[in-house]
Formats: sequence, C-alpha cells, structure tokens
Amino acid sequence: MNVRIRRIGETKDQLGESPCWLEDAQSLCWIDALAGRLWRLHPGSGAPERHHLPAPVGSIAPCGGDAVVVALRNSFARYDFATRSLRELGTIPVDDPQVRFNDGKCDPAGHFVAGTMHMGRAPGERVRGGLYRLRADDGRIEQLADDNGFVNGPCFSPDGGTFYVGDSLERVIWAYDYDPDGPLRNKRLFLATGEFDCGPDGATVDAQGFLWTVLARAARIARVAPDGRIERLIEAPPTYPTSLCFGGARLDRLYLTSISRSARLEGRQPQDGGLFLIEDLPAAGLAPQRYRGAAA
Repeated sequence: MNVRIRRIGETKDQLGESPCWLEDAQSLCWIDALAGRLWRLHPGSGAPERHHLPAPVGSIAPCGGDAVVVALRNSFARYDFATRSLRELGTIPVDDPQVRFNDGKCDPAGHFVAGTMHMGRAPGERVRGGLYRLRADDGRIEQLADDNGFVNGPCFSPDGGTFYVGDSLERVIWAYDYDPDGPLRNKRLFLATGEFDCGPDGATVDAQGFLWTVLARAARIARVAPDGRIERLIEAPPTYPTSLCFGGARLDRLYLTSISRSARLEGRQPQDGGLFLIEDLPAAGLAPQRYRGAAA
C-alpha cells in the first residue's frame, strides 16, 4: 500500500511542531516553536488562524472548551482561542537557560505529560529537567523521570497501559508500564534509531497499536509494531519532518509538520517548514485525549 502525501497551504514555520486534532471543533492546531506562533486550521476553510504565545513553545494538546494546554519554557498554561488569552497553570522547579519544555501529550486519564530538552549538555553531565505530569484532578505537577535529556514523541498504547517516549540524543524510544496515578515502571527499550543516523522525533499511536515516529534527519516516518518491529518506512517530502498526528472526521489522515530553520537544522527546499497531509493509511488513529483539569 502506498500512501499519498501533499502539502497543505502556504505556512512556513521555522520549527513546526506538536500538531494536535481538536475533535469538538474538527480543527487542526500546531505550533512554530521558535516563533511563538500557534496555528489553527479548519480543513477546507482556507487560511489558518494565527495566534501568538511566548517563545519558545514546547508543545500543545487539546483541553476543555475552545482551548489548548501549552508547555512553555518551564511552565504549563491554557490558551483560549476565543479570548486569545493565556493563563498559567503551574511551573516546574527548573529555571535554567539551557533547559526548556519540548514535546507533550495527554494520557487517557486527562493528565498532560510533557518533557524537557537539556541543551548543550556535556558528556556525562547530569540531566537537568526531565519528564513531568500536570495532573487533571488537582493541578499538581509531578516529575516522572529525570534521566531523559531530550524528550520527544510521548504517546500511549490504545489501552493506556504502555507509555512510549523518545530520547532524541540517545537515539532510542523507551516503553514503560503506565499508571496515571503512579510512577513509571518497567523501563525497557522499544526501538533504537541509530541505524538511521538520527534520533526519534514526534510520535503517535494508531488504533491497531502501531507507533508512528518521525526520523527527522533521515526524512522518514516509521510505523512500528507493538513488538518493536519496523513495519514500514515512508519517505517524507520535507528535508526535516518533525511531528505528526491523526485527524479528520474519521481520524484517517496524518498531519505532518517540518523545519525550515531551527537552531541546528536548515532546510533549503521550498516546501521545508510546511504542513503536510498523508492519506491512504493502513489504519486510523485513536480519538485524541484532552487535558481534563478543572482549572482548564
């Protein structure tokens, strides 16, 4: 089976990231992490809405109402589309210019799980930051792990019992047993990506339990079976693809973001930094989870 990939619109992000589907509004959101830009697109409606957030932005995820939950440099917040207002939900105890939030997703219980990237870390240096969970029940922030220096692609199995998360510097994706009310357990290697000469980037899981991960420096997307076997590789049009999510009324489309010029990578093709649509997929996606905090 061959998939179809085409560019959507004319947006050009420096560092396109964190696409997420808002099921209630049937719309797609994504960010330009370096520019502090938040986009929202109603497919078929023309140009996307442009919103602004304090840069750099790590990631976004759906939450209640017409809003998204946001991981900013070292804090969580709620952004309301209608009022264009941002409200802080909590701050992690890390205030370091070399550490900022990166990727995040909501778990099936409605908590928002996001991790940091420790830039410029020397070999053997202790990781600052880590993986954090913003709880939906009481708004507390819990640290789940402190050994991942560059968190990417957090996502969950269909039953919510397995948590996947990449460490891009180590070029691996780990799997854990996941309890929304407890610590991460049974850490194990799920996939090593060193053979592609790159680390894993954004990821999502489909309804069959296969994980889709972006191999940014290899310009590919890998679909990985629950046993860690790569089932297929898809060539991506941009030089540096970054992240992806399922969307559409039947969740049978993949949306893909990309880089034109980040702190370390620069694409020189006209389509670099664009948004892409992938169709004719072997499986649909899972219903997107949202942050269910009362404060949000």
